Amino acid sequence: MDPKIIIADDHPLVLKGLKDFLIEKNFNVLATAKNGKEALTLIKAHAPDIAVLDIKMPFLTGIQIAEKCKTDDISTKIILITFEKDEKTYNEARALGVYGYVLKEFALEEIENCISSVINDKAYFSPELISYIEINQGPSKLKTLTEAETKVLKLVGDNKTASEIAKELFISSRTVEKHKSHIRKKLALSSKSTSLYLFAKENSRYL
Repeated sequence: MDPKIIIADDHPLVLKGLKDFLIEKNFNVLATAKNGKEALTLIKAHAPDIAVLDIKMPFLTGIQIAEKCKTDDISTKIILITFEKDEKTYNEARALGVYGYVLKEFALEEIENCISSVINDKAYFSPELISYIEINQGPSKLKTLTEAETKVLKLVGDNKTASEIAKELFISSRTVEKHKSHIRKKLALSSKSTSLYLFAKENSRYL
């Protein structure tokens, strides 16, 4: 049994390109939609096996549709396509149990593999996106720092002294030194006074 598929995208060329490609590959494309509202109506009317949805669409985004499907217990498996390499959206998609996430620049190369995976009940996420997010996540050890420690580390990277940091965070210099010592331990840094500064500088975009 061929899985029934609907496609939704507000870019006519992308929509046509995807539809023609999938039909050419003998996939059963039931219908297409130009916005999120149409897409949700089609999902409710036809209960397709798979819905390939653009993330950014008028009326409802792909994420909002995934959310509604989850709330209403609709079994259609959602594949999102997007130009955005956005970690927040990716995390939302994962939390909603979305089955696929494909970057548009690789859509035609990847959508076939993605649909095949999804048919076999396996999630598929664009390898390009995964490696981008992993590269941009920063060292995993940073996640072990408390909010206060992260603030201290950021200010160390701004070349602030312990007393300047103490003043800015309304804590004592002694507490700042205590935070620094904890940060060094957690990040496995040497006790050299420059080790914190260099680490903070190198990873400033994650702080």
